[in-house]
Order: sequence, then structure tokens, then C-alpha cells
Amino acid sequence: MTAGKPKIGKIDNTLFSEFLLHRLGKTDPSVIVPPRTGIDAGVVDIGNGKVLIIAEDPIFAVPKQPLEMFGWYTVHIGASDVAVMGVKPQYMTYSLLLPPETSDQDFRTVVDSIHTTAVDLGIAIVGGHTGYYPGFTSPTIGGITVFAIADKDAYITPAGARPGNNVILTKGPAIETAGILSVLREADLRGKYPEEQIENAKALCRQMSVVTDALTAMAEGGVTAMHDATEGGVIGGLFEIADASGVGMKIDESLFIYPEEVRMVCETFAIDPVAAIAEGSLLITADPAYAGKIMAALAGAGIQSSVIGTVTGDASVRVMKRIDGTTVPLAIPVQDPFWPVFFESLV
Repeated sequence: MTAGKPKIGKIDNTLFSEFLLHRLGKTDPSVIVPPRTGIDAGVVDIGNGKVLIIAEDPIFAVPKQPLEMFGWYTVHIGASDVAVMGVKPQYMTYSLLLPPETSDQDFRTVVDSIHTTAVDLGIAIVGGHTGYYPGFTSPTIGGITVFAIADKDAYITPAGARPGNNVILTKGPAIETAGILSVLREADLRGKYPEEQIENAKALCRQMSVVTDALTAMAEGGVTAMHDATEGGVIGGLFEIADASGVGMKIDESLFIYPEEVRMVCETFAIDPVAAIAEGSLLITADPAYAGKIMAALAGAGIQSSVIGTVTGDASVRVMKRIDGTTVPLAIPVQDPFWPVFFESLV
């Protein structure tokens, strides 16, 4: 992190790898998938051929959206990090931290939304914490932790990509960026774009989940790795899969699905869509023999997808050909371009 230039969002990869990863408490051989860059969940061997898969996320309310959406995000974003391991989420806990002035109705709305969303996804809530605390200006999830128990040979990680695999992207890039900014900055879009297009952009908020994407793809077979393209967007997520797997990648942006709503929002706010936060955009690596089946099953679930490139054996070549013809390296952006626009919108 550069001195004098505060970063918004996750800590950078250098700080993560050089500092945080050396401070993980007691070493325990039952932890078979520990924290790593790009790995969405940890895995613990619990014996008898079973593993515990566990992931955690903070969630904050998006201004100008109903609190029902906050509850929906809470469960889906947490559950997505388990689903990308190829396993159905089963259990969760959450800590709900509320401003002292929160009305009883708002409290009930948030909790009801978390409950009904968990029911929809078949997740049991097994614990957590709820309270009112000074310093919070809106409801905040200090952490949602989602768990699943699976057979030891029945999960995958983002480190599983293999040379020759196809790389598949669902929905297109910057789904979260377009959805949230079209809500927060709707006034900037009014009069410049058709009303229907703006409403479609706002509706992308309901696509900020990869639970269905991941479980649908996994059920078809041939999937070697999946990763939710969150902070750092698609280009960061691709780098994380390649780096975790020790492989190369050749990606072609012209093969991406590009919703017009994503183009609209990213052009309006001068955001590079491939580098912007993309909760809802799932990256999948898969045996080419299964890619067609996977995409057909996704289409049957109402999810568009496309093959955007190939995994290679040369880990020194991890590149994306941009739409303008230039070629750039896959990398985690120094700053996700979504966050400065997001926080500017709150002023």
C-alpha cells in the first residue's frame, strides 16, 4: 500500500502475503485449504472422509436501496463463497450491528429478509450476534460465516485450473458495479439513456450472486476451478485463479458477454469494466469436453455465459487481449475503480 495514498477495499496482495499470512494462529494439519489469495473458503478435515468448508464476508447496506436487499445480499454473498467450492451451502451465522436509532420496523425487515433468503437457499442459521452500537450509521454485517460439510473428494478450489481447460465467464463483467452505481447515481443516467435500460441496470443487483451459477456448473461435471470475480473484477479474478493454480491464461475480452447496462454505467463513470468489482460474475475453468454442457445448463437456469479463453501450461504468460486490440497482463488492480465512485456518491 503506497504511503499517502489510502486504498479503499481489500488489503493489497503484498501486505496479505508478507504480513497477514504469517499470522494465522496455531498451525494445524487438519486445515487442508488455508487462506490464500484467490481462495474463497477454507477447508478443514473433520475425519471420516468428510471436510468442513467455511467462508466469511462483511456486508454493508447500499444507500437508496430497500433494507430487504441488504438481507438478500448478506446471505447470497456469503453463500457464494462456499458454492464456488462446488458444494451447496448448508449453515450460517451472522453478526448484525445496528445504529442505536434503528427503528424496530427496520430491524425486523433486515432479520426477516436474512431469514427468508436463507430459507430460499436451504441454509440453516445456527448462531450469531445482534446489537445496537454507536459509530454505525447504517445496518452492517460485521461478518456472515457460511459452512458446508462435504465428502473429502467432492469439492474443488480456485487452485484447480489445468492446461487445456476452457475459461468460462457468466453474465459478463462488472455486474455489481453496474447494479449498485445505477441505483446510487441514477440522476447521472437520467436523460442520457432510455428509462428501460436504467431500470435493467438497477435490476442487476438481483444478479449479485453466483450460488445458482456455481452449483449448476458443478452438477454437469468437468469443472476444475471456480472463482467469484469480486474486488478487482474479472481481470483480478483471472489472475487469482492462474496464480493459485500455477498456470498461464490467454483471455480475449471480445468473447465476453457485455450487457448494455454494464457498458452504460462504466462509460458514464469512466470505469474499466474488467477491473471493477463483479459479484455475480462467475469464472469457471473446465474440461473443454464439458464446456458446452455447462453453458447449456446455465442457459437453462437463465444465466448467460461464454468461453473467454484458455488455460495454458506456461505460467509466465497470463494475458488478456482487450477489445481495442492491446494485450495486457492479468493482474489484481492496485485500486478497484468502483470504490472511489461509490464513496464519492455518498458525499
